[in-house]
Amino acid sequence: MPYLLHYALLSFCAILLAACTSTPQKPAALSPVLMAKLQGMTLPDRMPVPVHQVKARQLKDTWGASRNGGRLHEGIDIMAPRGTKVYSTTEGLVADLRNNNLGGIVVWVLGPAGSWHYYAHLDEHKRGLQVGDYVKKGDLLGYVGNSGNARHTAAHLHYSIYLDGKGRGATNPYPYLR
Repeated sequence: MPYLLHYALLSFCAILLAACTSTPQKPAALSPVLMAKLQGMTLPDRMPVPVHQVKARQLKDTWGASRNGGRLHEGIDIMAPRGTKVYSTTEGLVADLRNNNLGGIVVWVLGPAGSWHYYAHLDEHKRGLQVGDYVKKGDLLGYVGNSGNARHTAAHLHYSIYLDGKGRGATNPYPYLR
């Protein structure tokens, strides 16, 4: 009997360990109710600067500047020390959190009127931030860094707004932040 009990306990621990170390489940789909609410809202024509203690008068319009590979800059770079807090410019749904080659550590927020807000080159996301979280204007998303293709540059936030879907219909965010 002790052998069977010992074997059962070891089997249970193996199953528990496998469950705890397995690949995380794919995040749940975004709430259709919240997506409809956001779609019905108007995108504000003025939004706060998303980097803590950076004033609008300090911004430089970097929209359309040339980038490597023949690309044009589809956003604004907001310079700040590494670790400076990055806040959401609007309310919305956290639609994507990932690490990619260009943007490094990024957050995508689906905002009012179907707008997409892209926060890139972060040092890290806010602890506990998850896809599907509903954020309000001013909620913490992460921290300024230089991840992705900015690893050889000064720390900054790359902020973009897309009006025709995720990564489509880029518009200059500079006038919104003035």
